[in-house]
Amino acid sequence: MTPVFINFNGEILPADSKLLDVANRAFKYGDGLFESMRLMKGKLKFAELHAERLQKGMRALKIDGYSQTDTWFLKDKVEELARRNKVKHGRLRLTVFRDAEGLYTPTQNKMGYCLELQAIDEPRYFLNERGLIMDVYTELPKPINFLSNIKTCNALIYVLAAIYKSQNRLDEVFLLNQNGFLCEAGSANIFVWYQNHLYTPALNEGCVEGVMRQVVIKLALDNNIPVTEAQINAEILNEADEVFITNASRGIQWVMGYGVKRYFNRVSKGLMDELNKL
Repeated sequence: MTPVFINFNGEILPADSKLLDVANRAFKYGDGLFESMRLMKGKLKFAELHAERLQKGMRALKIDGYSQTDTWFLKDKVEELARRNKVKHGRLRLTVFRDAEGLYTPTQNKMGYCLELQAIDEPRYFLNERGLIMDVYTELPKPINFLSNIKTCNALIYVLAAIYKSQNRLDEVFLLNQNGFLCEAGSANIFVWYQNHLYTPALNEGCVEGVMRQVVIKLALDNNIPVTEAQINAEILNEADEVFITNASRGIQWVMGYGVKRYFNRVSKGLMDELNKL
């Protein structure tokens, strides 16, 4: 179902409205960030974690107004848009940009935003029936700095990785950081089950600080599954028993193959069951 309405700077407008001009800083400079979220049964999932990450990112980018983008703000705007679109289940994207003119130096640091909703027919998270086939994308490593953990509007690494994925008929790709270690997937965080222990790249390895990453780490620890955030050599993919990826839109997806290596999905199935109990 195509969404009928969006929320642009607090105003509910038709989704096909022409709103951005050439001076928009997100268009010109990638001057902004975004939050991908999930709507289930008319409610925003993990609103507190999304609000916390959004505010942290806005502070890092020095965009004013971060104090107002709290849990109440997200829930209110999301649920209002869901009602107007008559949608109960869907994927959301909140784009926040610096609403200003100027060249590299902005004239102000005011916040602008756009909230979009795409309807889906899934009232819960579902584990993919067919495991993903993945490979490592090596053409452009991800740099490590204080912006690495934020979902900024500058996403060329992910665009080029997605093109590589399509050209090579893959389901997803692993990204490496500037030091050659595992960082994340093209649109998700990575978890590796190896010798009865769950590993995921640490935040100082340059991965996005995913909301579902936080949720899955807590779920694993609550269920007595040992978890370590670490520097991970890509060679572990040849030895691991299981690999899965996570994001807020899809929850958990298990990886079936990397090269000639094939993986199980016992841990990912168990964690997905726990995720749907929340």
